[in-house]
Amino acid sequence: MNFELISRKTALVLVDLQHGIVGLPTEPRSSQEVVATCRRLADSFREKGALVVFVRVDLNHMSPVLADVSLSDPTAPPPPPQASLIVPEAGIQSGDILITKHHWDAFTGTGLERTLREHGIEAIVLGGIATNMGVESTARHAVALGFHLVLAEDACSALTKAGHTSSVESVFPLLSRVRHSAEILNALV
Repeated sequence: MNFELISRKTALVLVDLQHGIVGLPTEPRSSQEVVATCRRLADSFREKGALVVFVRVDLNHMSPVLADVSLSDPTAPPPPPQASLIVPEAGIQSGDILITKHHWDAFTGTGLERTLREHGIEAIVLGGIATNMGVESTARHAVALGFHLVLAEDACSALTKAGHTSSVESVFPLLSRVRHSAEILNALV
């Protein structure tokens, strides 16, 4: 199915490409593969005048979640400050927007919605780690706010293949278009 993305109305939003997350083992593709694909997307989006947004989670100031399973070991020392920094391989540049979040999704408690609206953004292309966590949470919120969404499937991975596959096959088709990065770049005008 063909589609078109107007560069001046589209933002690339890349979630959690930071040391403390990129260093984790991911499936179905490695974090390094995801970062490389995200960088190619970001470079192409910039060339076409589209907005590029990097989102990171402040691992030392996360909002507490009361849940049956914790993602962190409460007895472990706090992550080093570098854990919350975007990895250099992602290629963040001075003209990009950097959003710091304190929860799974990139909208709650941040200025992301305001920033996107100020730039006239109507569509978001989304990628990052982990597909079924920060990426999916951000996607659900984006759609609730009225943004059109495209998931760059090959620009995502999760801590488990099952987590990635479940989101990509069961959730994202209900929220967005799910496309390969090459298709997205062909659609960006």
